[in-house]
This record gives sequence, C-alpha cells and structure tokens, in this order.
Amino acid sequence: MAADGPFEPVPRAWFDRPTLELAAALLGTVLVHDTPEGLAAARIVEVEAYRGPHDQAAHSYGGRRTARTEAMFWPPGHAYIYRIYGMYCCFDVVSAPDGHPEAVLVRAVEPLHGLPLMARRRSVTLSRPPTRAELRALGAGPGRLAQALGITMAQYGLPLWEPPLYIAAAPEPVPPEAVATGPRVNIGYAGEATAYPWRFWIRDHPMVSVRPR
Repeated sequence: MAADGPFEPVPRAWFDRPTLELAAALLGTVLVHDTPEGLAAARIVEVEAYRGPHDQAAHSYGGRRTARTEAMFWPPGHAYIYRIYGMYCCFDVVSAPDGHPEAVLVRAVEPLHGLPLMARRRSVTLSRPPTRAELRALGAGPGRLAQALGITMAQYGLPLWEPPLYIAAAPEPVPPEAVATGPRVNIGYAGEATAYPWRFWIRDHPMVSVRPR
C-alpha cells in the first residue's frame, strides 16, 4: 500500500539503531496517520527514551511482560500505545532488538497536514492563521498529539514503516547543535532514573511540551 500524499515511510531498517540514537533521530521526522476521516501529519519535536528492564521509569522495568507491555518486546519500529488516566492514549516507537523491551515516547509534535481534522478531534477552533496556543493545543503533549492524530489503542502494535500509521523522513535534518537533552518529566517514582538525560527535543521549538526553566 503506497503512502498518500507527500510523505513516504522510512524503511523498516531505519529503526535498527540503539534506543538513545533512535530517540535523537526521530526529531524532525513526521508522524503520519491515514484514516477514513483523512490524513494528518505532524513533525516530531520532543521525545523520551525508556530503556527497559534496568530503567525504573519504563513500563517494562524488571522485565515485566504483560498484555500492556507485549509490543515493547517486539522488533524495533512497532507502535507501543498505552492509556493514561484511563482515557488518553500515548504513542511510542518500539526500539532495541527483538526481546529487549525498550521504546521512545513521542511527547510533542508540530502539526503539518490535516490541521482542520486535528482541530476537530481536539475540539479546538483555529484562527487564520492558527495561533501558537491553538497549535500547542493540538500537539504539545503526548495525550494531545495522539488525540489530534487519531491514534488509539486500535493501532497498538502496528508496523511504523508502512501505512496507515508510519514515520516519514524528516523534511529537513535537525542539526546536532539544535538537539537539547535533559531529564524526563513526570517520573518522580523512578528513583535514580529520574535524573537520566533521556528526554530529547528541538531547542527553542515552541511546541515542546515542557519548556526548560
């Protein structure tokens, strides 16, 4: 099945790299979801890496393998999706070799295509042109972006190198000096893992969900 529109999926082998390297490489790529409602796409600007059994912040800490975490054990490039607060979905890219449960959470995106559809899903009224606050309501935060892109538990485990849900190559590469790193957020329960600098974002990008102080 060919991609619809100007976005072409990355090849399957693109995901075959260490988790932290994949996290940085995802910055600038485009997350695309083609649905019966239409196609929506957004540039990834912020991610967090979770490194499995030895990472106390990871769902798979200690090798925990459940129905929820099963996709984390699959080969890299599959979608790991979970709910928070019982209602909002979060989207992750499975990383690391088969059997090593690691993943990269997408925390924020910059809407590129299908903004009216994204706004309708989020019950956001867009100005012409959209304001920064309106765009942030569509993509600044993992729950927001999943809802705007129509990502639900129905896409759990899908391969991300082909439609309907896929990663497309970055329109413009993000230079290394534009990549910022720091501790992940909202993981106060994770002991020493709270300090790991495994959050990556495009420096000074207005869509980043949590801005540095």
